[in-house]
Amino acid sequence: MDRIRARRWLGGALALAAAPGLALTGGAGTAQAAGAAADVNVAKNAGFESGLANWSCSAGSGTTVSSPVHGGTAALKATPGGQDNARCAQSVVVRPNSTYTLSAWVQGGYAYLGASGTGTTDVSTWTPGSTGWQQLTTRFTTGANTTSVTVYTHGWYGQSAYHADDVSVFGPDGGGGGDPDPVVPATPAGLTTGAVTSSSVALGWNPVQGATSYHVYRDGTKAQTVTGTSATVTGLAANTSYSFQVSAVNAAGESAKSAAVTGKTAPGGTNPNPAVPRHAVTGYWQNFDNGATVQKLRDVQAQYDIIAVSFADSTATPGQIVFNLDPAVGYASVADFKADIAAKKAAGKSVIISVGGEKGNVTINSDASATAFANSAYALMQEYGFSGVDIDLEHGINSTYLTKALRQLSAKAGPGMVLTMAPQTIDMQNTGTEYFKTALAVKDILTVVNMQYYNSGSMLGCDGKVYAQGSVDFLTALACIQLEGGLDPSQVGLGVPASPRGAGSGYVDPSVVKNALDCLTRGTGCGSFKPSKTYPALRGAMTWSTNWDATAGNAWSNAVGPHVHNLP
Repeated sequence: MDRIRARRWLGGALALAAAPGLALTGGAGTAQAAGAAADVNVAKNAGFESGLANWSCSAGSGTTVSSPVHGGTAALKATPGGQDNARCAQSVVVRPNSTYTLSAWVQGGYAYLGASGTGTTDVSTWTPGSTGWQQLTTRFTTGANTTSVTVYTHGWYGQSAYHADDVSVFGPDGGGGGDPDPVVPATPAGLTTGAVTSSSVALGWNPVQGATSYHVYRDGTKAQTVTGTSATVTGLAANTSYSFQVSAVNAAGESAKSAAVTGKTAPGGTNPNPAVPRHAVTGYWQNFDNGATVQKLRDVQAQYDIIAVSFADSTATPGQIVFNLDPAVGYASVADFKADIAAKKAAGKSVIISVGGEKGNVTINSDASATAFANSAYALMQEYGFSGVDIDLEHGINSTYLTKALRQLSAKAGPGMVLTMAPQTIDMQNTGTEYFKTALAVKDILTVVNMQYYNSGSMLGCDGKVYAQGSVDFLTALACIQLEGGLDPSQVGLGVPASPRGAGSGYVDPSVVKNALDCLTRGTGCGSFKPSKTYPALRGAMTWSTNWDATAGNAWSNAVGPHVHNLP
């Protein structure tokens, strides 16, 4: 928790240094020095480490959570309603005619911070929301007779929840004091190793009361600092043993290091990524909360062979992408997320980063932007352990430069890179479209094209007839265009929603998906359209999303997954 102890100590030091002079200048100087020395954070339970003690939240809107937190082990989460703005407040003891700095760290939805009853001008400040911690700061001056002020946070009616932590009302002590200064935390216990790769070892340990962060040591040297109780140490040599320790840290100092554990990396090889099976199920994992079941990667159904993390974010640099883990998905730390990726890969799954989506757009239309994409995508693969990328650009692409970008990325990542695409139906109607041209141009490094057979109007099949979405014929006749247009059957998959809520239109029952797969691979289960031949090597199926699948009790993956894995 932020105590601003340095400023408090400095005030005391100045008071002591001035002591000889005070005897000469009299009582006024003494009072001023005492005021300076008494500056404290007058908020109580400022970091919510004691639950909601000292705080009152409207309509039961507030609670404390262990993730996300800015400091310590807890933070406030307050959820507005249609008629309630989730106001959480406390009364603090202040000194009259004094100035205070009010601040708090917030994230999530709309968040307001303010003070009322100041005796002068009440103040407030706000932010429309953010995915990471953001500090709000304002100042107020108390009136001549003011001895208490109400400080508060609140959100906005009907909007998403906000989080707040490390509230500070810093100024002269009005007689109520503040939270006690922290003490050095205890030594962490329970350190264990988890999933390993040829270049990383995952670690986990028990939380320590009062710790705001943890130092992770590799062979006695500090390797990283994290705020949660897990970490993945990367950049290690293959087939090598390392000693790991962890210490707990807060403003008071650092604990002793924990007992050491030994972790050994996996043997090296030319391909650090698991092989995609002959018949595979792809699912998109949502790095956001849109009403579907919120999942961590570890919660994703085991039927999924390729998990596409949705989505990377663009930057001001054309072509460049970054990844920002959304606090809404509940990870205690980025290290915890990385550990889940490593565990999925250890279980034989491919975890890739998806680029684009309905609202995302990355522009790759020049040599410079192609290089920026390749460099930034490879950096994400290195940092997080992604096995490759998914191209889900829905706002137009340039096949020339996207091809250059993907080839540059492949040259960096090596032959084990997983490359998938998820074009819309209109993008794959013929081989002259930009998407189809890109797929053919990178055919030698392409894993699968999972076209989105949803949110689509009627489309032409490979026989020149028009087919409406939502039928076996729509799936098979449109897949035929890709199968006969130059893609290998192993590079074709059927993309459908996991539930009626997963898309605006185009949902089909899993039985329809299974019939379409059988029609294309075995020649059975067809509708009015019957392909001229079968394609036993067809890769499989994809769904949006693993979260909507979980919302429906994993009905889609439980039905389609085993069917895909038993294709010829």
